[in-house]
Amino acid sequence: AVDEQGRVTLGDHAGWVGADEAYFQREAQHQLALIRERRAHYRPGQPPLDLAGRTVIVIDDGLATGATMMAALKSVRAQAPKWLVCAVPVAAADSLAQVAPLADDVVCLAQPRPFIAVGRHYLDFTGVTDAQVIDLLARPASGDAAATSVHPVHIPAAGVVLDGDLVSPPSPQGLVIFVHGSGSSRHSPRNRFVATALNQRGFATLLFDLLTAQEDRDPAKRFDIPLLARRLDAALQWARLESSMRGLSIGLFGASTGAAAAIVVAAANRDVVAAVVSRGGRPDLAGARALAEIHTQTLLIVGGEDRQVIELNRAAQAAMGNRAKLVIVPGATHLFEEPGTLEQAAVIAADWFERWL
Repeated sequence: AVDEQGRVTLGDHAGWVGADEAYFQREAQHQLALIRERRAHYRPGQPPLDLAGRTVIVIDDGLATGATMMAALKSVRAQAPKWLVCAVPVAAADSLAQVAPLADDVVCLAQPRPFIAVGRHYLDFTGVTDAQVIDLLARPASGDAAATSVHPVHIPAAGVVLDGDLVSPPSPQGLVIFVHGSGSSRHSPRNRFVATALNQRGFATLLFDLLTAQEDRDPAKRFDIPLLARRLDAALQWARLESSMRGLSIGLFGASTGAAAAIVVAAANRDVVAAVVSRGGRPDLAGARALAEIHTQTLLIVGGEDRQVIELNRAAQAAMGNRAKLVIVPGATHLFEEPGTLEQAAVIAADWFERWL
């Protein structure tokens, strides 16, 4: 097992099967790369939590050998928590005995004999997908979370039905519809991160899939701006009729190719769309006509290291005139994966929507 700091925990049997130091180092680096990749997807732009002086509860679905739990507890203990708890529903008795000294408290509901395997003690042992993890971690963590409503929605759009997620705090001050980029979906971790920041600032958000699963297999459709714009327009009209959203000012948040679709729709619905934000977007793909005709207040956010896209956004800004503003986030590349850059983009976007919605 390997933790985020690169510390390696080895089972006693490792040497018995011929693993040597070169293997350990190679495998540790491979696993560390996977950890970093998952962190970037699960909590984009967010630093690790500071565990010092806090009560920390480490949970697993069960203990078979207990090896990964031991590694996790050691990793947390190294960060000086105030109190460390190991909590599992089921465990092998001998494994639990090995784990117990590493925690200040252990909670275990069952120690069946014979144990055999964790999965035998579940009616449903289906794996948790990355999309589920991203969705759960993106939800509000404040005390107001219980008051925030989360609803799956289904949006009809010219013969297809698009799945979406509508999230609303109490008495929202506006609705922001997200338009994801090519190859992405409503599960985009970056868009969900920004959406959560907007929820915490009092905005309702709608994230939806622009393409069906079958359509998304065709790369050409991901760059079909007129098609994406039609789908966004369907979502816009749906939101206007949705009883819980009626009367709210509406903004659009577009990323990559989604920004182009947002500009096309805003240009055609100048009395409906109050503000547009583009993050790492391609507004140039909206076309000269939409850029000239848009009257909506538009903010273009681009990473300082995304040099080619900066020039494309500058050209689009010039075509839109004083209706558009360009903000560059220093140190950010195209996907805003660098620490702190996505948070900056979220604050800038929230301030823009707060001003115009």
